[in-house]
Amino acid sequence: MDFLKPQHLMISVRKEGPDKFIKQRFPFRFGEYSEIKTRDFEFCFNLNGEIKSIRGLSPDWPHPAEQFKRTVGNDWVYYTVGDKGGHDGIVSWTGEYYLPCLPYASNPVWEIKYYSNPVIMNAMAEWSQLFAGLYTADSKGLYPYAKDLIRRILANDDRVLHERSKRLNRIIGNRLTVLPPDTRHVDYEIVPLNIADGCLYHCKFCCVKTDRKFQRRSKENINKQIAALKNHFGLDIVNYHALFLGNHDALAAGEALICFAAKKAYQTFGFRNRSGQRPFLYLFGSVGSFLKSGQTLFEQLNRLPFYTYINIGFESIDAKTLTDIGKPVKTEQVKEAFEKMIEINDAFDRVEITGNFIAGDNLPPAHEASLADLLKKANTKRKSKGAVYLSPLKESPKKRELLPEFYKIKQESSLPVFIYLIQRL
Repeated sequence: MDFLKPQHLMISVRKEGPDKFIKQRFPFRFGEYSEIKTRDFEFCFNLNGEIKSIRGLSPDWPHPAEQFKRTVGNDWVYYTVGDKGGHDGIVSWTGEYYLPCLPYASNPVWEIKYYSNPVIMNAMAEWSQLFAGLYTADSKGLYPYAKDLIRRILANDDRVLHERSKRLNRIIGNRLTVLPPDTRHVDYEIVPLNIADGCLYHCKFCCVKTDRKFQRRSKENINKQIAALKNHFGLDIVNYHALFLGNHDALAAGEALICFAAKKAYQTFGFRNRSGQRPFLYLFGSVGSFLKSGQTLFEQLNRLPFYTYINIGFESIDAKTLTDIGKPVKTEQVKEAFEKMIEINDAFDRVEITGNFIAGDNLPPAHEASLADLLKKANTKRKSKGAVYLSPLKESPKKRELLPEFYKIKQESSLPVFIYLIQRL
């Protein structure tokens, strides 16, 4: 029996969650993991022994579905169920049952001051106490059935976890400053693989992209990354079900490099169908790279063993807004790309194009009106595909006040509409 309660700890050396990603109100644990419970907290660890999440169990904890989660970038993100449910609550905003509260500057429409709640912040102190207690347990030979787990956990102290996150950045060449919004479908759990650097555009409104000129990576560099990533993720690679081809405009890298990287990663990382669910492939694309992409690219992507999401930065259909934000495209190009998005989504079963538009209280009035009209008149056969994400500008002082207009656009849109939370890896 691997689940006992010696003294004050309950230790489960190996537990299994769902084999595929599912959406549910209570925090799910995808794949295989380990768990330790104290009287007031639940701690989950990946197969390498790295701490992954902390959830409060006492009646004082804000909500049983809320928790801290540590990313592979070593950020601690607090997941809240928010202060409003129903059709105009968090599910309506994000398409998920939770809202990640990020420990760094981002663009949320609603913020919780979780760090001012001592009950929540006590989770970190409790984690330190647990770590110290495991040292004592290891030295005294307690919990012999969990000896290997305890030693894996002790090998991953805060210093090691910090160094591992820096090593990941060195492997791929930089820190990923933003993930595609569609990675919400796998709770932002992706293996990153950079196939290009820089961006075709350098829009003045953008706060996450680089000033570097766009350049493809070589196949040799991609192969080197893949080998190093497999070693870095170690035992826990079996729990990953998604690949992100970065960075800001991987679509511009072209059909040959995209398909090469996707196939090589699929084989090396051991991706597979899980309970009928294909692994996911995520890319960013620009209006320009999308319009230049030929039909053969999407045919090739549709034949890959992935379900592919390509997220396009449209930003606006209004000429003045495009000028104001410094995006070097014309409204005709945005409209053509938007119509192409619908065509691709209607034509292919395993490729989905999604798009981003900005939101803010200081934008020209024609921006919101033209966007609402565009989404309302979208002529699509598959209304569940092609989500549109509205990204509040970081400098917008009244993000929450944008929600009434968001609901209005969402209700009249022919496509799914959600809020885009800028989250890094």
